[in-house]
Amino acid sequence: MTEAFTYTALATRVVFGSGTLVRIAEELRALGCQRALVLSTPEQQDSAQAVASRLGELCAGTFTQAAMHTPVEISERAVKAVREMDADCTVAIGGGSTTGLGKAIALRTDLPQIVVPTTYAGSEATPILGETQDGRKTTQRSAKVLPEVILYDVDLTLTLPPGLSATSGINAIAHAVEALYTQDANPIISMMAERGIEALARALPPIMKNPVDKSARSEALFGAWLCGMCLGAVGMALHHKLCHTLGGSFNLPHAETHTVVLPHAVAYNSSAAPDAMARVAHALGASNAAQGLFDLAKSLGAPTALGEIGMREADLDRAAEFATVSPYWNPRPIERAGIRALLDDAFYGRRPRSQ
Repeated sequence: MTEAFTYTALATRVVFGSGTLVRIAEELRALGCQRALVLSTPEQQDSAQAVASRLGELCAGTFTQAAMHTPVEISERAVKAVREMDADCTVAIGGGSTTGLGKAIALRTDLPQIVVPTTYAGSEATPILGETQDGRKTTQRSAKVLPEVILYDVDLTLTLPPGLSATSGINAIAHAVEALYTQDANPIISMMAERGIEALARALPPIMKNPVDKSARSEALFGAWLCGMCLGAVGMALHHKLCHTLGGSFNLPHAETHTVVLPHAVAYNSSAAPDAMARVAHALGASNAAQGLFDLAKSLGAPTALGEIGMREADLDRAAEFATVSPYWNPRPIERAGIRALLDDAFYGRRPRSQ
């Protein structure tokens, strides 16, 4: 018997395929827009310019200052650019940093958004915005920040470096893993979660060997979308709270932090969510969910220790304190001693112990 559940579908148009970027002007016109501000990070200025050139007279200009963890001061500069250029929508091309900037603009202006992801972040499929100010990252859900159109072009991921592909992919997997044991889990999202984990776990190893394997890239991008849908539709738990704390307060790289922390957060929760852990293990083709995630990261050459990605051992106590303030709902109670032990394991990159 299927248990009672509540599921809210997200109202976003998804265009998925190879070579779909050629449809960008068509999608913009369909929104009734005529002056797009194209967004990117400084590193992806060329991509922003290519989109601007493709849009032609439909482009109001570019803003290429998007940054990790969506700093409020950059968002405010972007809103000023929107007003100066009289833009009526945004087009964000890149990963989670650029998507986050587009959402921050939408929150402040209510302008429609088109997102063109070039990584596996998955945040483009969510009504969630995380912003950083004064060393603290806060997260909110709002329909105002949900992009109107996501244009997935597999071809744009072919140049994503293997290392970034690995961490970006595991970041996406984290969304699906927590969706399986969150407070408002439901059977529709759980199906998406399992399929998303399976797709990425299957696609990432061949991408490491051959980054231009279009079949693997397509499977990975599809998996990332499914995982993003999970993040957007249900709440998250301990893992995401830890990563927001570490990223926003200690300026750790976003995808790498998710990659390192995920196996340890799963180990912490394993005894409290056995059914979810069994589904994660099955999707990975592993006997243990936490160890399977750790082994996947290691096999891809991804970082497995917080010490590798800029965390200082001296900050672990403070991180544990931050993570236990206003905690997200979690299947296992959040206990400071347990979180501190989790962070210690993650700092040194220990293989999670079976629980």
